[in-house]
Amino acid sequence: MTNKEASRRVGVHDRTGREWRNGRIDPNRRRAPALMEQEPVPSSTRYLREDERIHIADRLREKASVRAIAAELGRSPSTISREIRRNGMPLCGDHSRWVYRPHAAQRRAGDRRPRPKPGKIGQNVELRDFTQAHLAMRWSPEQICHALRRRFPDRPETHVVHETIYQALYVQGRGELRRELARALRTGRTRRKPHRQAASRQPRFSHPMVMISERPTEADDRAIPGHWEGDLIIGKAGASTIGTLVERATRYVMLVHLPGGRGAEDVSTALQTTVQALPRHLTKSLTWDQGSEMAAHHAFTVATDIPVYFCDRPAPWQRGSNENTNGLLRQYFPKGTDLSTHGPEQLGAVAAELNSRPRKTLDWETPAERLHKLLTA
Repeated sequence: MTNKEASRRVGVHDRTGREWRNGRIDPNRRRAPALMEQEPVPSSTRYLREDERIHIADRLREKASVRAIAAELGRSPSTISREIRRNGMPLCGDHSRWVYRPHAAQRRAGDRRPRPKPGKIGQNVELRDFTQAHLAMRWSPEQICHALRRRFPDRPETHVVHETIYQALYVQGRGELRRELARALRTGRTRRKPHRQAASRQPRFSHPMVMISERPTEADDRAIPGHWEGDLIIGKAGASTIGTLVERATRYVMLVHLPGGRGAEDVSTALQTTVQALPRHLTKSLTWDQGSEMAAHHAFTVATDIPVYFCDRPAPWQRGSNENTNGLLRQYFPKGTDLSTHGPEQLGAVAAELNSRPRKTLDWETPAERLHKLLTA
C-alpha cells in the first residue's frame, strides 16, 4: 500500500504514518498501536521469512548495524548483508541512496527461487555466439570469462563465470551451446566427470586402514631403526611392477620381485618373503600409500606381525624417503620400459649398488654401513 492508504487504514494522519514507518517516534504524538503477542515462528535454516525481512527493514531505518540485526534474528551477518545487497534497490534511481523494502525483497526472493532457471548464455544471443566462437578456437572457459569482462567492462549482463559455460555444455536439457563444442575442451570429454566428496568415499579395503597419524612417534624422528616405507614403481603400460622398501633411519633399500603382477595377494606374499630375511628388531612398522595393491594388508600383518600404516590422500611427502629412492631407481629402470625383464638377481644387484652409495643425510656413510653398525650393536 501507499503511505497514505496505510495511514488511513489504521486511522492516523499520513505524516504520522510516515514517521512510524521511518522509525521516528515523537513523544507528543500518538504512538503506533501495539501488535498482538504472537508465538515466535521457528526460523528457517535456509530461507529468510517475510517477518524477518520486515524486521531488517525496521532496524535499518533505526540505523542498526548488520551484526546487531543478525544477532537479533539468529542469522549470520553475511546472510543479512547479502540480503540487503541482493534485494535492496536504489531510491528514485539514485544509486548513492540504497533502500530496502521488505515486501519487494520477498517478491524478488520468491521470483528467483523456482528451478530450473533459464541460463544466462541461452538468453543472450551475443554472449552465446561469442562463447561458441572462442570454444571453437580451443579457448578454455576461464579464458573466455576474462575476455568477456575485458571486452565488455560496462555490460554486466555479458559477464559469466566459467561454471556457467561448463553447465551450458554439459547440463542436459539446456541446449545453450552446441554439444560438439565440448570436444574442443582440453579434457575432450562430452560428458561431465562427477567428483565424489571425500566424506562420501566408500571404504577402500575390507579391513579398516590405520592412518599414519597413529604411527608411533619414534618413527618420525628416525632415531630408532625398523620403520619402513613402501611403494611400487610401474613399468610400460602398467603391465610390470617392482616393489620398493626403504628403512627410514638408514635409507637401506630392498627391492621386491613381483613376477605375478601387482594384485593384493601377490604383493602381500612377496612382501612377506622379503621381510623374513630381516631380524625382528628391524621390522617395527611399514608405511604405504592407499594403493589397491595393499588391500591384503591385514593378512600381511597377521603373517609377519608388522603393522601397516597408510598415508593421507594425496600426501606423498609422508613417505619422503621412499619417493626419493624411487627417483633414484629410475636411473636403472626408466619410465616406459618393461620391468618384467629384471629378475631377482638383477634387483638384488641394483639394491646393493644403491646401498653402497654414501649419503649426505648419513654424514657420508652408506646405508649398508649404517645398517651393519646396527646389526653388530
